[in-house]
Amino acid sequence: MVTEAQSNNRRTLWQIFTAAFVVRMLYILLAHTFKVRPSDDHFEFGWEMGRIGRALATGYGYSDPFTGHTGPTAWLPPGFTLIVGGVFRIFGVYSKLSAFVLLTINSLLSALTAVFCFEIGLRCFNRRVALWSGWLWALYPAALQYAVRWIWEMTATTCLFAALLVLMLRMRQDGQTLQRWLGFGALWGMMAMVNPSPLIMLPVMAIYILAAPQWQTKRLTYATLSAVLFLAVIAPWTARNYRVFHRFIPLRDNFGAENYEGNSDWSTGFPWGRTVPLENHQILAEYSRMGEPAWAADRAAKANAWIKAHPTRFAKLSLKRAWMYWMGVPKSVEEAGVLEYFRLMSFQFLSLCGIFGAALAVQRRKPAAWVFLAAFLLLPLPYYLVTVQARFRHTLEPLICILGVYLFQSAERKRTT
Repeated sequence: MVTEAQSNNRRTLWQIFTAAFVVRMLYILLAHTFKVRPSDDHFEFGWEMGRIGRALATGYGYSDPFTGHTGPTAWLPPGFTLIVGGVFRIFGVYSKLSAFVLLTINSLLSALTAVFCFEIGLRCFNRRVALWSGWLWALYPAALQYAVRWIWEMTATTCLFAALLVLMLRMRQDGQTLQRWLGFGALWGMMAMVNPSPLIMLPVMAIYILAAPQWQTKRLTYATLSAVLFLAVIAPWTARNYRVFHRFIPLRDNFGAENYEGNSDWSTGFPWGRTVPLENHQILAEYSRMGEPAWAADRAAKANAWIKAHPTRFAKLSLKRAWMYWMGVPKSVEEAGVLEYFRLMSFQFLSLCGIFGAALAVQRRKPAAWVFLAAFLLLPLPYYLVTVQARFRHTLEPLICILGVYLFQSAERKRTT
């Protein structure tokens, strides 16, 4: 039987979801963000995902992430890229309608993330934190920016990570059934296919679930079956990579190339833009001639050699990137202005609220507080070591939102007591 509280929560969730989706769609329509600039042969329309999507839609298969027909690729996992290719096939390659459809998908996922924010806040703190968290994600401009402007995987990654946190809390608090464990494995498999970086949190969440009170041996059986399902989800892609490249590439092969761009003689700690410059035909020819895996492995060897030869500079670059991950990546002098200062101040304020909120939750032993803190510590690590952009923090931003609300709500309670 549904209680009055449950009925109120469901009604609130629908209101939050509807408001979030409507706001995002209005922004897309009024700001015309579906009109993507056609420069560099529409490269800003999905960047490498757009290029691979075009190849898929025009019969070249999963290939050509840059300029021209350079051959098969595993530069990106296929989760969101296949969606781009399918939309291109139906609605046109690099068309305004395709952009609108993809941004609409983003908006649905971002609106769903607001619902997850509500449930995380409710399960870990209280209804007031849940309400503020859900509505803040629904309406705050910084929370919707990537959904309405970027044809990329950030919004999908963030939604999946928030969904996994919700499922983790349900399994810890409401019971661990086989269905929930299979859902856990399937969701992590989907995450791996969209963006493998958050996989660093998989063992943390699994341990938190397994460590729930009232131990039952069947949990290990369920967890094993969950792991098997996870492997089954990623196996076809891994098998494809082995068949095409004759080497083991479980998810993607671009890390070496990105590491070389982030750690080399010309590195400053700032994002470099394009890993393979479109205008550099020599690099593209080398990439095409060597084949992607061999080319990326060559870059990885050069990056590792540079790091070994310059440990102090690598450490300084990593500290600089860590600072920018949380405090914001400054724009160029030409782009700087009053709005830029406000952007950085907002970015820094939110980071500090999330960090202090996580610390307070751990101190007060709130549910899953250590998991949240682990996410703050582990998820940014690859970006500290290689490169940093503001969008890389987006996966953590639902937690930053919830923990920031909790911080201020706790301060207000203290003042009124």
